[in-house]
Amino acid sequence: MPWDKEQTAALLKEIRELVPGEVRLMEVCGTHTMSIAASGIKSLLPKEVRLLSGPGCPVCVTPPQVIDAVLELSMEKDVILTSYGDMLRVPGSRRGDSLLRRKALGARVETVYSPVDAVELALQNPEKQVVFLGVGFETTAPGTAAAVLTAKEKGAKNFTLWSMLKRVEPALRALIEMDGFNVDGFLCPGHVATIIGADGFAFLPVEYGLPAVVAGFEPEDILRAIYRLVKQLAEKSPRLENEYTRAVSQKGNILAQRILDQCFEPRFDLWRGLGGIDSSGLGLRDELKDFDAEKRFSIRYAEAETPTACRCGEVITGRRSPVQCPLFGRVCTPEDPVGPCMVSSEGACAAAWKYENV
Repeated sequence: MPWDKEQTAALLKEIRELVPGEVRLMEVCGTHTMSIAASGIKSLLPKEVRLLSGPGCPVCVTPPQVIDAVLELSMEKDVILTSYGDMLRVPGSRRGDSLLRRKALGARVETVYSPVDAVELALQNPEKQVVFLGVGFETTAPGTAAAVLTAKEKGAKNFTLWSMLKRVEPALRALIEMDGFNVDGFLCPGHVATIIGADGFAFLPVEYGLPAVVAGFEPEDILRAIYRLVKQLAEKSPRLENEYTRAVSQKGNILAQRILDQCFEPRFDLWRGLGGIDSSGLGLRDELKDFDAEKRFSIRYAEAETPTACRCGEVITGRRSPVQCPLFGRVCTPEDPVGPCMVSSEGACAAAWKYENV
């Protein structure tokens, strides 16, 4: 959608006049991160408005010890690992060791465009164990749930889900409660809000006194959301606003919420940069345990992340910008990524490399 130059100029003028000093705003969606970089929004804003990337890239928040366990399983005989394309390039704790590398070594690894494709692959290969790596937030979780129910209905007993699905609210709570947290307001993810509803982010102003605006993904959507956040800060009146009303309701998608409740329950989960967070993951309910890859293969994780020079954990928690990572553009590039933020199509480092690279 082309920019309306007059509306854009008016919004920027309002922001400049309203901004009460330096403000730090965090977007909690990888699509927002990419749109902000692609449209050059940062260069248009007054210097007092700083935009930070948060834990909104599903691939980026998956910690290395989980990737290490995936890599180990990939070499098991008669196992076919399936997932979206980005996951295949994410390195574990050893640089360069990814599912693509394991595939070159003989592992059976397949890219799918939908979790239902993995179910079909299982039906076509009954002698193999087909594992789908389910990565995402509440946005993609309903589709993953539908795939599990499809597998049950079709009797695909050789299909399992390795759920790496995450819930946004517990992660934001953990982020806000971190020592040194310094963010003044949130651009809330429109995709997640279509499922959980705008009200899913009401805790930000109500419990933490932080402005929150659910935003769409066009540049003008984002500018309007930034304007609303700056206005709330200028008025010292934090509240929840829904800028993305054409797609997001207050209560969300009730049908999608039901299918999530039917298949999943909140559980403790591991996040890159944030550690372990209670109720932040989505695990299969006990009645679907036969489709749980972690149970079928007795998956175990290392107790802690292996220390590396990669700073993705700091980037996705707003403590460091991509260009402040000593590896950015030197050791870590899209052709040879060290961390997931440079791999993912929603990663902050990938966005900075492609559109900013300064």
